[in-house]
Amino acid sequence: MAIQLRSPKAQRVGVFVDVQNMFYSARYMYNAKANFKAIMEAAVKGRTLVRAIAYVIKTEETTREKFYDALTKIGFEVKGKELQIFAGGSKKGDWDVGIATDAIELAPRLDTIVLVSGDGDFKPLLQHLRRAQGCRVEVVAFGKSASKLIKDEADEFTDLDKDSKKYLIKTRGR
Repeated sequence: MAIQLRSPKAQRVGVFVDVQNMFYSARYMYNAKANFKAIMEAAVKGRTLVRAIAYVIKTEETTREKFYDALTKIGFEVKGKELQIFAGGSKKGDWDVGIATDAIELAPRLDTIVLVSGDGDFKPLLQHLRRAQGCRVEVVAFGKSASKLIKDEADEFTDLDKDSKKYLIKTRGR
C-alpha cells in the first residue's frame, strides 16, 4: 500500500475512465447507461481533482456530440479514437496503452490514481504506479463485471453494484 502524507481531502487525484468498459458493463448487466457524473463523484470523494480523462472509442452509441458534451460538462477531458475494423470484419477498440501512458506521465503530480474500469489487463499498471511512482491506486467499477485481478491489486475497490441505482441511468425499452 502506498504511503499517504497528505490528509485525505488534500490528496491530489487523477481519474482515468475506460468509457467502453463502463458503458458495456452498464448496458449488458443492467440494460442501462452508466451515470458518469455519479461515478466521477465516487472516484474523487471530495479530494482535490487534478485531472479527469474519459477515453472513448467512437462507435454509433458514443459518437453523439451530446455524449461528449455531457462528459465535458461533468469535468472530463475527452479523448476519442476510431474503432478499428479489419479485413474479415473483426473489430478492435481499446485505450489500454493510452490510459497507461497518461497515468504514468501524470503520476508524479498525483497522490492517488483512480482507474474507472473492470479490465484485468490493468493489473501491471496498478502495480507499477504503486511501486515505481509511489501512488495510491484505486479502482471504481461494477463488481460483477470487474476482474478479480484488479480488485485484488487496488488499494481500494469501489463496487458500483452496491448502489447500482445511483450509478445507472435506466434506458427506455429497446
